[in-house]
Amino acid sequence: MNSIKVALIGNPNVGKSTLFNRLTGLKQRVGNYPGTTVDKRIGFFTENGQSIQLYDFPGTYSLYPKAADEEVVFDILSNPEHPDFPDKVFVVGHPLRLKRSLLLFKQVQDLGIPVKFVLNMMDEAEKGQIKINIEKLSQSLHTQVIPSNARTGEGLDVIKESISTEFAKEPAKFKVPLLYVNPVKEIREKLKLKSDYLAFQYAAQPNILHLTAEEKSTIENIRKQNHMVPARMQIAETLYRYDEIDAIVEQVESSSGEKKRSFSEKLDNVLTHGFWGYIIFFGLLFLMFQAIYSWAEVPMDAIDSLFAMLQSQAQGILGDGPLSSLIADGIIPGIGGVVIFIPQISILIFFLLLLEESGYMSRVVFLMDKWMKPFGLSGKSVVPLMSSVACAIPGIMAARNIENTRERLLTVLVAPFMTCSARLPVYAILIALVIPKHSFLGFDLQGIVLMALYLLGLFAALIFAFIGKKVLKSQYKSYLIMEMPAYHVPDWRNLFLGLWEKVSAFIFGAGRIILAVSVVLWVLSAWGPGENFKNAEDIIAKQSIENSWTESEQAHHLEAHKLEYSMLGHIGKTIEPVFRPIGYDWKISIGVLTSFAAREVFVGTMATIYSIGSDNEDETQIVQRMRNEKNPDGSLVFNLATGVSLLLFYAFAMQCMSTLAIVYRETKTWKWPLIQLVLMSGFAYLCAFLAYNLLQ
Repeated sequence: MNSIKVALIGNPNVGKSTLFNRLTGLKQRVGNYPGTTVDKRIGFFTENGQSIQLYDFPGTYSLYPKAADEEVVFDILSNPEHPDFPDKVFVVGHPLRLKRSLLLFKQVQDLGIPVKFVLNMMDEAEKGQIKINIEKLSQSLHTQVIPSNARTGEGLDVIKESISTEFAKEPAKFKVPLLYVNPVKEIREKLKLKSDYLAFQYAAQPNILHLTAEEKSTIENIRKQNHMVPARMQIAETLYRYDEIDAIVEQVESSSGEKKRSFSEKLDNVLTHGFWGYIIFFGLLFLMFQAIYSWAEVPMDAIDSLFAMLQSQAQGILGDGPLSSLIADGIIPGIGGVVIFIPQISILIFFLLLLEESGYMSRVVFLMDKWMKPFGLSGKSVVPLMSSVACAIPGIMAARNIENTRERLLTVLVAPFMTCSARLPVYAILIALVIPKHSFLGFDLQGIVLMALYLLGLFAALIFAFIGKKVLKSQYKSYLIMEMPAYHVPDWRNLFLGLWEKVSAFIFGAGRIILAVSVVLWVLSAWGPGENFKNAEDIIAKQSIENSWTESEQAHHLEAHKLEYSMLGHIGKTIEPVFRPIGYDWKISIGVLTSFAAREVFVGTMATIYSIGSDNEDETQIVQRMRNEKNPDGSLVFNLATGVSLLLFYAFAMQCMSTLAIVYRETKTWKWPLIQLVLMSGFAYLCAFLAYNLLQ
């Protein structure tokens, strides 16, 4: 059974993604459009026995793009050969921004694509005392208009049922201005396009992704011959559209009373206030980091006990031998070392989604704009930077919405300084090792240190952005232009779907790497060159007699001896001289080295290494094992100096190959990823060196 491709298209903040989640639930996947890093969300559902593929297109104000994700929308809609070209389209509009929504609708309709109009968030029209005559609007647009409220589910059944009914496919009504009639006709004939309007769009678009170099050259030559300026053509179409749209809105829209100040406007007096706005914002951040520690403690203990039981069960069922050792000492501790931090990561992402779903994140952008400008960034940089707190990859991709080239590049370059969720397991384990579990002024000291590390990442991002501003020159001055969505109670279904999407991406993305690294580490630890490894039993047996060790002590020293003289031990000791100046022994050096694949690998590596070297069944927690680790002179390996050195190194170093790859994709050159790798890691090493030697 062939499925129907249906696309949701609309302006930002019209509830399009909420509608998408309502219609598809968990039956959705996220990828990238071919040849881009722009998110592609596809969901699936069945209606009247028909399989539906639903596409959530990036938000756009018109078919004239101002950013990379908007380019994708026109590229797909103007190219029937595109694999994601929809059979039918719902343009989702907002009743309080009806004119702007209709501009996009008319453009899509004139492309000749079957289209219907969904007027979402109708509850906000009622609050604003605005009435819209749906029947008249349907007649004016020559298509079905469906009122809805995706947050409550109102109108969803009608939308589903309407997919199987006829969609309006109006012929293009746009009249090409006389000045452009002949060149537009020439473009249509040479490129064999289906309508004059599409040919006009091609002439008015500076960049069309799917065209060949020859086709682009043809359009450019016709532009030059006829003195056609794309920006002027876009303005001409927009003015034409609004003449038509103004007449429609005048007929269908009416106000039922004097407009009153909305709840959002009243709330903004406080939340965007020049003083209280910042106090509230930083207060929310402070509470968030306290919650990361206090709320997560119980589930983390439960997960820790579960993996300790699994490790014990594996040893009991499989007995002694290579397979038992691989599973019990390699795979289970490695995976458990990451899974245990899922509660903290979930809490962090939950709070970020809560800020976004409630409409508060846009106010944060507004508040921070004047503070970002001196550093060469924009208020719009706040969203990519805060998104990077979950993961730098979507944060970097979110920078596409920043129009100014320099501000966009600087945002991409400094986003990895923000503390991502991959750093959180590392921070949590190191803070537990070196920061006492005390209260300070009634607040958890460990939570305060965690927030300080997040702020440290932000300060580093701003400092490097300021330096970049001095190095990278821009001839354009940018301005923050954005609209504030109304405050509303979050759609909890939408929020938890987003939470599941992001947490599961972390689990399965990190899990594959951790599993691979754990197996490699175990193999390297199970074999070693030289007589010290081969004759380990005899060497330790002799030392046991000399030192009167118990059977348990002898077993522990045997495991430690094998690990030290294994291939893994040799690798660690080879790289140890590089990291010794910042306080790391060969075991920690292995963890740092493997972390350059992905930061969270450090915890799995430590769990694997210390599980191999430990025979004490009571020491189920990796923190306890690391806390008891001692140098040959009897001093603790993880003292305050080493712990702070590690925290600073992980705060600043570029340790994520996926992030480097996405920066390459966004900048189209290896120059900037390599600069990131060298500068961030060099800065991290310098800070770790200073901290270790000052605290030693």
